Amino acid sequence: MNKNQFLLTKEEISYVNSWLTKLIGASFEFYLGIPFVGGAFIVSFFWLPLIAMLAYHIITLTLSQNNHATIWSPVIGIIASILGFIPFLGMVLHWIAFICLLIDGITNLVIKDRK
Repeated sequence: MNKNQFLLTKEEISYVNSWLTKLIGASFEFYLGIPFVGGAFIVSFFWLPLIAMLAYHIITLTLSQNNHATIWSPVIGIIASILGFIPFLGMVLHWIAFICLLIDGITNLVIKDRK
């Protein structure tokens, strides 16, 4: 068995990071969008989870741009993180961000597998 058989190239690692961060971000957005639970979590930590998610979505956006992947879902996540402090609107935006990140991450994964 070849030692380099399981090693990935830089491009493959970059692509994996792109769709993987979208799917991980979708799970975070799912948790933050749970009524009362996500809001209580955000408020109990003085809105720091929104700042952390903003940074996370910016990193995801950068990875997606570097990989020439779609960037629409991290942009929606950034909007959700910025406006997430508004009680009902924030919850709905986290739902939207969850769905968008999930669809985008799965779509990028399926497209890459076809190539």
